[in-house]
Amino acid sequence: MNKTIDYRKYLQPEFISRITGLDIIARLVVEGFITGLHRSPYHGFSVEFSEYRPYIPGDSIRNIDWKVLGRTERFYVKQFEEETNLRAYLILDSSASMGYTSSNITKLQYAQYLGAALTYLLLCQRDAAGLVTFSEQIKSYLPPKSVFSYLNQILKEMDSLTPKGKTRIADTFHILAEKIKKRGLIIILSDLFDDSDAILTALKHFRHKKHEIIVFHILDPMETQFSFNNDTVFIDMETQEKIQTYPKHIKKDYQEQINKFLENYKKECFQHKIDYFPVTTNKSFDETLYHYLVKRKKIGG
Repeated sequence: MNKTIDYRKYLQPEFISRITGLDIIARLVVEGFITGLHRSPYHGFSVEFSEYRPYIPGDSIRNIDWKVLGRTERFYVKQFEEETNLRAYLILDSSASMGYTSSNITKLQYAQYLGAALTYLLLCQRDAAGLVTFSEQIKSYLPPKSVFSYLNQILKEMDSLTPKGKTRIADTFHILAEKIKKRGLIIILSDLFDDSDAILTALKHFRHKKHEIIVFHILDPMETQFSFNNDTVFIDMETQEKIQTYPKHIKKDYQEQINKFLENYKKECFQHKIDYFPVTTNKSFDETLYHYLVKRKKIGG
């Protein structure tokens, strides 16, 4: 089998969108990512081997030591040098605007696939993973746990989401910053379509509480490119307000505004040591997962 083609296939959002079951999607994306990790452009990224531990369901079979199996008739996997006891909170936006798509995958679906893969990675690393979903208010709160069996509960909650409701991102973040008492890693999956100044203030609230933050700013390609050609009626997915316009007349101004919007997040997050990554829903999952691993190694020292 051609390994290069195989792993890249499972990292493509369009391909993954045809697969049913977040548990299967999470495993395929992560296995594809690990298989391709040492290939360009991430050649050389690795963790150091430390010791063995018993195999448990969900571990990658790639790490099974077959020689030890032959000697002991027991399955053991290679344990690697990783700082444990990290608490990670995946904060997933399921407001109505996350339901937009110009292709076959909505922003919410992309966030679900990415969130599932991140949860799988966290639990495989013996870190604790938790989930918060929200729109106008917090919908669900699953506190971080490090047992692999917790994966099913988190994925079930993610899978139940439908994009609806208005967005109150800043209010949600402030509530969570006060609710989460122990320092951890905050992973945000959202289109951030709300008052950007208020959101940035709320992100700084997390930093004030000593949390590490990764923001995956998820957008549809059409929201950044604005490649509409004919007379178009735009409908606000949260308020249902309608605007009819000829896109070519406003494309330049729109692109200036969206670039300003993105640059403001990039600049402010950089200044406050918040990892910020804009992601479009046609982007392969390996780049976003790699950003997480780099952050994880920094936290682990």
